[in-house]
Amino acid sequence: MSEFRSPPCRGDGESANGAGSGLGEALLNDRLEYSVRFTHRLRFTRAVLDPSNPVLCDAAACGGGVARALCFIDEGLLGCRSSLADEASAYFDAHRQRLSSAAAPCVVPGGEAVKNDSAALESILRSIHDAKLCRQSYVIVVGGGAVLDIVGYAAAIAHRGVRLIRLPSTTLSQADSGVGVKNGVNAFGKKNYLGTFSPPWAVINDSDLLATLSRRDWRSGFAEAVKVALIKDGGFFDAIETGVERIRRRDSATALPIIRRCAELHVRHIVEGGDAFELSAARPMDFGHWSAHKLEQLTDFRMRHGEAVAIGVALDTTYAALAGVCDWECARRVQRCLSALGFELYDAALENDDTLLAGLDEFREHLGGPLTITLPRGIGQAVDLHEILRDKMLAARDHLADAHSRRAVSGAAREPIEDRS
Repeated sequence: MSEFRSPPCRGDGESANGAGSGLGEALLNDRLEYSVRFTHRLRFTRAVLDPSNPVLCDAAACGGGVARALCFIDEGLLGCRSSLADEASAYFDAHRQRLSSAAAPCVVPGGEAVKNDSAALESILRSIHDAKLCRQSYVIVVGGGAVLDIVGYAAAIAHRGVRLIRLPSTTLSQADSGVGVKNGVNAFGKKNYLGTFSPPWAVINDSDLLATLSRRDWRSGFAEAVKVALIKDGGFFDAIETGVERIRRRDSATALPIIRRCAELHVRHIVEGGDAFELSAARPMDFGHWSAHKLEQLTDFRMRHGEAVAIGVALDTTYAALAGVCDWECARRVQRCLSALGFELYDAALENDDTLLAGLDEFREHLGGPLTITLPRGIGQAVDLHEILRDKMLAARDHLADAHSRRAVSGAAREPIEDRS
């Protein structure tokens, strides 16, 4: 039987034959650095598909000529707003001198399950192919985070990148995932195992699209707002805490500025943080996500992403208090705020110690390098740790379980049961 052995690694000055100064080595041993410039276009509007609104058409302007585009629409969104495909077609028709439709709008199944469906990905790629889109064409996607993810992934790998314009339709995607530079689908039982870093050409947050959301989906995005406020902006956390009841009542005067501020903090982290493609060991904007991603998997995606993030943020903040990283008042404020928004901060899926903590290894593997977990040092302050103590993390989990039991016994106010569907 033959045996393959990989060649030994060599230093910068060592050639394959042991010599370090050959003519062919000079270029190979130089560090040739370069950068690629991206522009992040984030717009806030209402009635984005109203023919009188030029925001979408202006975003697709590409130096003259008529831009070709193919529109994908979240099936769940279409179920709540059945006229949406016709609205998109009418918009293209009204702006046909600048923006032409390459084909009729395509419908994509919504929800996290679509990210597990390779047939759905192939169908999206087939639609892009059949519409004869090129790298200067546009894929326009309207929908929640899962649909933005799978369509964005397809756009990123077709022709090595077709321009993507996102129209997020949920609080979570408008506040967080829809404004980011990542796309992904699930594989091998792991969330976002396949994916790309591919900045969107533009993101347009249309506040009118949020009117279709259930109460459960409405609140989901505010877990991400609590997350980013807790590690980035103490004043923002205060604003969420103060406005929590109005947010639950869907008071737009309170909620929309919260969504906008959350989106802006995410974008600023991308464009000013110096690590847009996550090349370092830290992923601060994924605070609370190591357990959140595991919870989604363990519940077979019964749990919404925002619901899992709420638990993950509460768990890590409680761990931070137990470990002396932050004080207990910080942890209590976080738990009170998330509970007041309507989140349950415990789930039975947390009860398997080894399965839960395997999420730490998966989180580290996803990025590479040493384990790096961002924790709050206080409201609006963060610190990165490279070691998580198993016993303390399980104690944090038990703390959340006890608090959950006490609330159940006391009959604390909850959302109506149908709101959990």
